[in-house]
Amino acid sequence: MNLTTIILAAGKGTRMRSQLPKVLHHIAEKPLLKHVHDTAIQLENNTIHIVIGHGAELVKKTFANLQVNWVEQTQQLGTGHAVQQVGNQISDESIALVLYGDVPLLKIKTLQLLLSKINEKTLALLTVNLQNPTGYGRIVRDNFGNVLRIVEEKDATETEKQITEGNTGILAVQGKALKKWLSQLSNNNAQGEYYLTDIIALAVAEGFEIATSSPQNEDEVLGVNDKLQLAHLERVYQLQQAQNLMSKGVTLRDPNRFDLRGSLDVGQDVEIDVNVIFEGKNQIGNNVKIGANCSIKNATIGDDVIILANCVIENAEVGANSRIGPFARLRPETVLATDTHIGNFVEIKKSVIGQGSKVNHLSYIGDSLVGKKVNIGAGTITCNYDGVNKFQTIIEDGAFIGSDTQLVAPVTVGKNATIGAGSTITKDTPDDQLTLSRSKQLSVPTWQRPVKKEKL
Repeated sequence: MNLTTIILAAGKGTRMRSQLPKVLHHIAEKPLLKHVHDTAIQLENNTIHIVIGHGAELVKKTFANLQVNWVEQTQQLGTGHAVQQVGNQISDESIALVLYGDVPLLKIKTLQLLLSKINEKTLALLTVNLQNPTGYGRIVRDNFGNVLRIVEEKDATETEKQITEGNTGILAVQGKALKKWLSQLSNNNAQGEYYLTDIIALAVAEGFEIATSSPQNEDEVLGVNDKLQLAHLERVYQLQQAQNLMSKGVTLRDPNRFDLRGSLDVGQDVEIDVNVIFEGKNQIGNNVKIGANCSIKNATIGDDVIILANCVIENAEVGANSRIGPFARLRPETVLATDTHIGNFVEIKKSVIGQGSKVNHLSYIGDSLVGKKVNIGAGTITCNYDGVNKFQTIIEDGAFIGSDTQLVAPVTVGKNATIGAGSTITKDTPDDQLTLSRSKQLSVPTWQRPVKKEKL
């Protein structure tokens, strides 16, 4: 079966109260339209057309790498008019599937079930039973349950408004039939638009069966028209991600306070506390514990790692049996070997930290190569930037860096060297020796501490 998918994405989205085209608003850091496209491409033998209108150039630029056919609807005259723009690109033999760029949570299984109902004299229609069908077109059936037509709410009688079966707008039918019905559409209705839904009555008049199927739940076919609906679907999506992870054995302290904005590959016995956000592509090993309020993006976390609360990790690798945080930041191109300790208020950037090394307190390590079993004291700074260029600091195996030390790059601290606290190191230091730089300490016996003067 050759499939032609038409994704309608031309609307302005006035109720979004935004200059951004509606289909470019995000769920889980991915545009609504990309959610729909990523579902559609899972269907075999599928050619995808996307109908755009408002913000067309920005939409095309955002999705410049998509292998789709862009079709512009310069005037937005209804859903039927939008599909008409693609009419001459639909082959008679193909099956045409109509989707919507603002319906992001539609599942592939739902589409596969819908398409399974297609034959030469069948139109497949996705409907949904709603507790509150306000705003939806209603499915009008005869006494035998056969679909007769769809009536839009603005054109519905009071009796028809009591119908709870709503139209999702998602349908599939043979291309030849669809093109014929599109040419017969009229805009004689309350909105003066060409309704795609009018093809249902045309199909019935020609003896077509309207075969309906429904999604598992209403949220799957809910469109986004305003920020409230966007926020609602964000939480629906995130809860789905949480449930999927828990089914794989992950312990989430509160599934309602978890965000996955990308992908997450996890091992066994992983525990994740509240308000943790994952972005991009992440891989986590076995027996990993992640504390509350962490942000992790494009990270690889080894086995038996503990990440304490309020850490930020981005484009970094953490070796097995390491301990991070709390309040630590691992910036891009950071690589931690096994058994490392990165403590509170430590920032690591574009650096390799060797096996068993520790940077435990209030330090900045940037553009550095740190060897094995190095201890870096509190308040240490690698001064890697001269205002124009970046330079590298090398700290060799076994070195001990005293607190409040500045290492002015480029500089190398030798193997098993010790740097005295409060030093500013501007030259390479030898192996196995103590190096320090301090001014002479003195005490002033005549000095008196200032006292606060009383106000007159």
